[in-house]
Amino acid sequence: MTDEHATPEPAAEDSAPAVDTTNESTEAPSNFEWYVLKVQSNREKSIKASLERSIKREGLEEYFGEIVIPTQKIKENKNGKPRVVEHKLFPGYIMAHMELNDETWYLVRDTTGVGDFTGAAGKPIPMQPHEVAAMLGTDLPQGTSQPEPLTKIDFEVGEMVKIKEGGFEGFEGTIDGIDEHSGRISVLVEVFGRSTPVELEHWQAEKV
Repeated sequence: MTDEHATPEPAAEDSAPAVDTTNESTEAPSNFEWYVLKVQSNREKSIKASLERSIKREGLEEYFGEIVIPTQKIKENKNGKPRVVEHKLFPGYIMAHMELNDETWYLVRDTTGVGDFTGAAGKPIPMQPHEVAAMLGTDLPQGTSQPEPLTKIDFEVGEMVKIKEGGFEGFEGTIDGIDEHSGRISVLVEVFGRSTPVELEHWQAEKV
């Protein structure tokens, strides 16, 4: 009797810790989801800071990850000088990586400036992975740390422009293509009775 009971006990002791450890390592990450919060427009930064202070004050750091204001870097020319500025992609919204439970739900909702979670019928709905990747810029080629700033180009396809520099200076044509990544435009100009595409830097043309 004693031997029969003694034999299975070591096996149970050996297997139990392995199961517990596995559960601890997989459950915590799976509880975190990305949620979108509706907030007062033009106050995104102060509301983000207020939310982060509330999380620390209530001791709920274990239930929150990043709080993010989705932005995009844009290259602009101001007074003839190039500069890179950050533009908010979705004014009036911030993203929170968190575990949703009663405590975190009330903390977020009670933060001044936060309207509500986005969702349906009053129920917060987490974002899908492809939505998160698009908003955070994580769907990038391998080895790329962050997206290159886009160039703000104040033209539209089909718009008439006049070339002010380069080999076609003085020619007028129609915008055929715009590449905000390279800052270049394609203009169709009339050369010997034929429409010819000319590649230019966006600053080499002006509106007619």
